[in-house]
Amino acid sequence: MNITTVGLDLAKNVFQVHGINATGDIVVRRQLRRSHVRAFFAGLAPCLIGMEACGTAHFWARELMALGHDVKIIPPSYVKPYVRRNKNDAADAEAICEAVTRPNMRFVPIKTEDQQAALMLHKARELLVRQQNMLGNALRAHMAELGMIAPQGRSRIKDIIALILDVEDESIPTLAKAALRPLVMQLDANDHAISLLDDEITAWHKNNEASQRLATIPGIGILTASAIAATVPDPSFFHSGREFAAWVGLVPRQNSSGGKERLGRISKQGNQYIRRLLVIGATSILRYARAKTAPGADWVNNLLERRPARLVTVAMANKTARIAWALLAKGEIYRAPSAAAD
Repeated sequence: MNITTVGLDLAKNVFQVHGINATGDIVVRRQLRRSHVRAFFAGLAPCLIGMEACGTAHFWARELMALGHDVKIIPPSYVKPYVRRNKNDAADAEAICEAVTRPNMRFVPIKTEDQQAALMLHKARELLVRQQNMLGNALRAHMAELGMIAPQGRSRIKDIIALILDVEDESIPTLAKAALRPLVMQLDANDHAISLLDDEITAWHKNNEASQRLATIPGIGILTASAIAATVPDPSFFHSGREFAAWVGLVPRQNSSGGKERLGRISKQGNQYIRRLLVIGATSILRYARAKTAPGADWVNNLLERRPARLVTVAMANKTARIAWALLAKGEIYRAPSAAAD
């Protein structure tokens, strides 16, 4: 078969293939069982294969690249405009085949197994942290029903945990203690698991040169540096730092028309996890900037005179994202601006 371009709609068990030749004629349109995918593409001459970004996209991209094919992963939102009418697997595969040939199409960098494993550490840690918050809120709520209120802050619930675990204390009903002890045990288990994941992330960071360079930027720690290094294996996918910041979702949403520029709030598109880490990092250094002990403090304080603190932290996160892209693209480390530049 003279196939030059293939649109592959991924699924759990049944895959849809849409292949065309050099003149755009449809050569193949069929379904494949998961067990037949490798054999099918092994029998094709090297061609361009497009697929939507999803949970298994990077795995199949690596598998098909090993067979000699040129594989491109496309964000699903960029494929949707090419779906003609009714949505089904065949229509999706055809739309992917059309989208992958567009000259200005944006693609997702293909991650290695090591990078995906590093991101799994972050995702597992994020899940456990959410569970920690849920468990802490549950303990506060149940104890409030008994008239015991704990101040805000994770460390402030230690007193009510001590009451729950105290077998001699009679201020809490026995049945209430029986109900809350499993939550306390789960809280301790999650603490231990998060600590182990932190150690694994730190070890990965120490063995990754790009992550170590990113950690030299003020406001970026081990978590943020390792997350960016694992998520962005090739900075050349972005043409500039602003493009990277836009991908993270830290630039204003545009609604411009007729030569009139209308900028709204930040788009919040792209990678939510990295965006949150960047904003948290910017918030942590804001007080040092106010005390003029942080790099670029004058720029930050000038913004604070005109804008709310939260807006300033987002602007700082935007600037940090651009710096991070520059370090990745140029292979350098962060150099603090001189006093004259400030």
